[in-house]
Amino acid sequence: MNSTAPFRFGVVASPAPTGAAWLDHARHIERLGFDTLVLPDSIAHGLSVLPMLAAAATATTHLHLGTYVLANDFRHPVLVAKDAMTVAVLSDGRFELGIGAGHPGTGPDNAMLGRPFDKPGVRVTRLAESVDIIRRLLDGETVTTTGEHYTTTDATVTPYGTKPPHVPLLIGAGGTRMLTLAGRHADAVALGIPLDADADTAAALIDHLRDAARPGPAPLELNVNLMAVGDAVPRYLADRIDPTALAASGAVSVVSGSPQDMADQLRDRRERLGISYLVVSEELVDAFTPVLRILAGE
Repeated sequence: MNSTAPFRFGVVASPAPTGAAWLDHARHIERLGFDTLVLPDSIAHGLSVLPMLAAAATATTHLHLGTYVLANDFRHPVLVAKDAMTVAVLSDGRFELGIGAGHPGTGPDNAMLGRPFDKPGVRVTRLAESVDIIRRLLDGETVTTTGEHYTTTDATVTPYGTKPPHVPLLIGAGGTRMLTLAGRHADAVALGIPLDADADTAAALIDHLRDAARPGPAPLELNVNLMAVGDAVPRYLADRIDPTALAASGAVSVVSGSPQDMADQLRDRRERLGISYLVVSEELVDAFTPVLRILAGE
């Protein structure tokens, strides 16, 4: 599907050893020209994501800050909405809320909270309830609900006299039900595609997503987390993937060749698939920055 949506580029950050180092890192990412700095959600690893993003907001001026993505089971949706509203206000509207149903790696974190790691269908149903509550609260509503998983009574998160900033919602989705949910509620969708998915595989998922999308003034923004930039791969994948073989197979999770070649590949994917928002782990920042400089402003 053709798309003329402007490119956006982000960095998935790693934990920082000190507060000063974290703020320096946020300023560095902003100076390089990236549009977003995002953080994954974990209880066992790193620091708490929302306070980190609020701190980064104080050290930057135009960098957008987001969760990539919150695990829905960790928090009640009213508290998620309250924290999201708070970071949005503190950042002058630069916060983007990413949320998902949780991946298998979050099971141990659920156990820390004394919560079962339910089957995917249950977690998706719970997320659907949560997203509805969060979106309504962020839009300034007072919400009373009685659902299968969540109950709220006269919930509101907007301080009196405050005009709530718009908080874009990103949902991480790969399966059919998640894609349907994302299409109905999200502003942006992080596509949970296999590492070796080619354009045809990605297109099938995107077509399902588009079919489910609600009418609105702006099209869905499609996001992919790039797993390799040339020969550079994150350390945790170094012994699991062959970036050359993935590139040869047409995998949309990698880019290869010269910076100009990589830029052309991303232009082609935006034209064919509508993918315009790309993020890389901070280990790939140096490899990707020349590509960003070619595409900045397009």
